[in-house]
Amino acid sequence: MGGTRSRWNSTSVWLSGVALVGVLALGGYALFSGDEGDEAGKKEAGSSVSADPKPSKSYEAPEDWTDPKRWAALPRGERTDERGSQVGFPQIAEGAVAMMAAANTSAIEGTTTNGDEQLRLYYSYIGKPDQSEAAAERVEQGAITNGKSIWRSLGLKPGAPLPAGAYARTHVIGFQFIKKSPTEVTAWVLGSETLKAGETEEEKVSYTRTLMGAQWQDGDWKLSVEATRHAQDDTQGKPEPEMAAVGDAKFDAAGWTAIREAS
Repeated sequence: MGGTRSRWNSTSVWLSGVALVGVLALGGYALFSGDEGDEAGKKEAGSSVSADPKPSKSYEAPEDWTDPKRWAALPRGERTDERGSQVGFPQIAEGAVAMMAAANTSAIEGTTTNGDEQLRLYYSYIGKPDQSEAAAERVEQGAITNGKSIWRSLGLKPGAPLPAGAYARTHVIGFQFIKKSPTEVTAWVLGSETLKAGETEEEKVSYTRTLMGAQWQDGDWKLSVEATRHAQDDTQGKPEPEMAAVGDAKFDAAGWTAIREAS
């Protein structure tokens, strides 16, 4: 078995989770982005975020585990929709974050493509007022472009079948609230992206920091352009929380809350 190498992520290798993420634009801003402090990402805001990955600073997780001071067991959705996504989250702030986490969880492996995952996330988690045929097409085109970046990062020719044991996965490891109310929640979301080129290959892990906004719509939490704009306004001119792995003392210092699996 190969080891695991962790690193900071300056420009996401692929559209992480809902990284349909640069496809719905907010007047020059990407709706979501892997790391909004990155200049290349700013240039791509409002587009399909198709830039190839750039070198990022190396990061070694500390040998000594520091138990996070803040933990949250996020609620599960009460049902699965027709696309296989977990939906039906409770109308509490943690329910909104649980939806954000679900919207940033994807797995490209076997015959599942980046396009499959991005369209699933788009239709399951973007609010109906922000969905359109044109936006769905941008999601699909952006996913194709970034899918090629994933394949190249795995050392594969775009379009080639994935080798046994190869995958590209995303999930959320932490969050911090910006504002919360019964009908709108905004938060920073800390994600982990993992690439593995095959059964015996080394796992490569990078981290993303995403600004997200959700609104309560038709009995469930959905990602919202309006809420995300509010999050941008509320964080304008403020420092972004430092990215750190769970177990690193910097995780607590940056204000993150770690996520436990709900029982």
